[in-house]
Amino acid sequence: MKEISELVLPEYVRYAKDHEWVRPLNGRVKIGVSDYAQDQLGDITFVELPETGDVFEAGEEFGTLESTKAVGELFMPLAGEVTAVNKALLDEPGLVNRDPYGEGWLVELEPEDPEAVEEMMNREEYLDMLERMV
Repeated sequence: MKEISELVLPEYVRYAKDHEWVRPLNGRVKIGVSDYAQDQLGDITFVELPETGDVFEAGEEFGTLESTKAVGELFMPLAGEVTAVNKALLDEPGLVNRDPYGEGWLVELEPEDPEAVEEMMNREEYLDMLERMV
């Protein structure tokens, strides 16, 4: 497992306490899991994601990541409607491990409240939370 200092934590995304990240994109947001989350799970072997058009409340479970070590639940960081799902993960779930902020994204969402992204943790706040967990 990586040391906290080895984690990739981009400044251009916001972070949730459950280790999901959110990146704003023209009124919508892309959502994935942080480098910390994928590292803790280990090699991801299966991804279960919602369908396009599904609607979620913030904090609601929206899928799972299964690895050789464990099953990790995914929690929706914002309320809204799923507008796209990363179908590439169905055939290649390891993309989450290799590129969690790029090709390993999970879903795209049209948030009920786009301003809610600003209330999420920035890189420094998320890093501080991780350091307090260890």
